Amino acid sequence: MPGSEKFSGKMQSPGARRGKARPFLKGRQVDPEAVQEIQALLGGTPRRRDLLIEYLHLIQDRYNRLSHRHLAALAHDLRLPMAEVFETATFYAHWDVIDDDTTLPEITVRVCDSLTCELFGAPRLIEELRQGLGEDVRVVPGPCMGRCEGAPVACVGHNYMKQATVETISRAVDNGETDEAMAAYIGFDDYVAHGGYSALKACIGGDKSVEDILDCIEQSGLRGLGGAGFPTARKWQFVRQEPRPRLMAINADEGEPGTFKDRHYLETDPHRFLEGMLIAAWVVEAEDVYIYLRDEYPAVRKLLMAELGRIRAEGLADGVTIHVRRGAGAYICGEESAMLESIEGKRGLPRHKPPFPSQVGLFGRPTLINNAETLYWVRDILERGAHWYADQGRNGCKGPRSFSVSGRVKDPGVKFAPAGITARELIDEYCGGMADGHLFKAYLPGGASGGILPASLADVPLDFGTLEEHGGLIGSAAVVVLSQADSVRASALNLMRFFEDESCGQCTPCRVGTGKAVKLMQQPAWDTPLLEELGQCMVDASICGLGQAAPNPLRHVLEFFPEEVT
Repeated sequence: MPGSEKFSGKMQSPGARRGKARPFLKGRQVDPEAVQEIQALLGGTPRRRDLLIEYLHLIQDRYNRLSHRHLAALAHDLRLPMAEVFETATFYAHWDVIDDDTTLPEITVRVCDSLTCELFGAPRLIEELRQGLGEDVRVVPGPCMGRCEGAPVACVGHNYMKQATVETISRAVDNGETDEAMAAYIGFDDYVAHGGYSALKACIGGDKSVEDILDCIEQSGLRGLGGAGFPTARKWQFVRQEPRPRLMAINADEGEPGTFKDRHYLETDPHRFLEGMLIAAWVVEAEDVYIYLRDEYPAVRKLLMAELGRIRAEGLADGVTIHVRRGAGAYICGEESAMLESIEGKRGLPRHKPPFPSQVGLFGRPTLINNAETLYWVRDILERGAHWYADQGRNGCKGPRSFSVSGRVKDPGVKFAPAGITARELIDEYCGGMADGHLFKAYLPGGASGGILPASLADVPLDFGTLEEHGGLIGSAAVVVLSQADSVRASALNLMRFFEDESCGQCTPCRVGTGKAVKLMQQPAWDTPLLEELGQCMVDASICGLGQAAPNPLRHVLEFFPEEVT
């Protein structure tokens, strides 16, 4: 009867009902040759959804791009919808997703455009490179590369260069891509010869109880050193009270502009970090440990893979499976729940809380999340005692602090100084003072999200809870120093552009607010009431800390440097 095709159980196209063949197959077609290339590239690796990002890295590394034909072939091989593969591939900054008909130069030069590199001439360097290297080399700006003490920073392939110039970059281009060389570091044998892994063996052997470890860590006052500052012992206890199986994830994706302390510790004394990691895993009885490492640290990744092999061979990781996962250039993945999403092979979108990761974390299991530097200090605290760590602070603050210092100082770098030290003391005592010809004008106490404070507030102790009354945050203790040669207004605009680029786009206040703020901040005269209202909306309504902290630099310019915006 008429219309019975609706109920025949078969969906027919209009063309088929008219007796015409479809001129093309529906949907994206899979290229058999591309499937063969992907299968050869992945080899015998397990085809798992959570390894999607690792597979995308393999394709980018091999072909210098993520073509649509390879993405379709990967989706086919993993039996995933093309949409899932494509949305993940286009989320991260380090991958080049292109049409099959689009060509890219074989060599890409990325120049860091974060604040410190901008202060040291990155915009000019980008223009000079575009004019001097020719059409066969692509020159693009890139987000912070974690080497701010050597600004300006650039990379050719996986070769990262500090104090980059047209000449040094040109030589790297002419010589071909070379991986960044590993710095000298304390290897397994030297580490063990000086007492390394004794604390871990005491835990495994029963000489120390879980209660002993938790009590010592609590008395030391050790807090999360990735930015949030949550008490470490309390976090371990929260995870322990949840049912097994439990997991552990380590945040070594320090994407905050101006931050490079984790890289320093990982590439100089990795086993001190690894021992702290294994002790924490023992305390919470974690069966699997995931190290989420910045993609900008390829030398550290090689180092860790080699040293983890030695640890396994020595039987120090029995009962624990350790995974190393690469980030792919997404600042938002420094937020703990976004990091978990990325480890699971997805876009790094922050989760709504509660539940918290200690309850429902990685793969739905209770998960301990710690920053790399936090774990680095565990061994020393257990061996030297809680008071050794707690008594190092100044001005009533507990413990030491690793400051990543960059900008207009004579001696930038990682400075191991007492918590509670002031910015002025940090510059004078640890950085050799201001650079020649520069006068102290302002500083960022905690990277992009910590705001910009004037030199008149340089005597405020730098620690958790001391800067909040001034609208600042210590965060990851990334201190960027500005001088009279720098525009605070321009610095705030640089930071807001960073937040605009790095917003995950999940919530409207952050996604739209950062872009709108950039447009308003580009105007000759700022619309102060509108910017203040916009900033408050972002603080009140954003899902995670990125949107909530993005207005901090803007607000500080309005409060402390009004002469620069009128």
